[in-house]
Amino acid sequence: MTASEPSGIRVQNVGLTLGTRKFRFDCELPGGAITAITGPSGSGKSTLLNLIAGFETPDSGKISIGGSNVTALHPSQRPVSLVFQDNNLFAHLDLATNIGLGIHPALKLTSGDRKRISEALERVGLGGYEKRMPGTLSGGERQRAAFARALVRQRPVLLLDEPFAALDPGLRQSMARLLLELHRETGNTVAIVTHDAGEVRQLADHALFIDHGEVALQAEIEVFLMRRDVPGLTEFLDL
Repeated sequence: MTASEPSGIRVQNVGLTLGTRKFRFDCELPGGAITAITGPSGSGKSTLLNLIAGFETPDSGKISIGGSNVTALHPSQRPVSLVFQDNNLFAHLDLATNIGLGIHPALKLTSGDRKRISEALERVGLGGYEKRMPGTLSGGERQRAAFARALVRQRPVLLLDEPFAALDPGLRQSMARLLLELHRETGNTVAIVTHDAGEVRQLADHALFIDHGEVALQAEIEVFLMRRDVPGLTEFLDL
């Protein structure tokens, strides 16, 4: 996730139709910052993340990361790592193997790669867990393992889709602190989808509010938290 220059994300007049739903996004996520993406359920938050990651292909418009046009690139060709709510660990593989998939899909790992895996596990508080199976771990431990997989990928952009939603309040706080700590160390560009106003306040440098498939507001966090003229935003911030 380390990059010599922060990789900002530009989503320029991107249009997408999924069934009967239409989305149109125009926004910028600053390089080296944590951007919170929030809004009502079904508004298009995850759709925006999927467009940036490459899991959805826009009907029109352009997506750039670090100044390079990635609109037509396969997800594997984009400089991003992802952490999802369900952590996407393979139940039949131990943690070292799960994390190794982040380095090489065919698991052609060098001794240096295996050292990176152990270091990443140590970094997220799971030192010595290489042979543990996902089913033996708590929800918080599985999510830490997902962070370790993102760490070993060493991509400049980290995308997170409600990564803490299934955790209890104490674990949410612990994982949020870990995210901030890792961000300070790497200086990477982070986009996190969240329904939690507290997470927006705690984590974000910048925020987007999405409603009805469009970006209703994008602003630095201090400005975002003061705005009360955007329908739906006041209710969200006052929860």
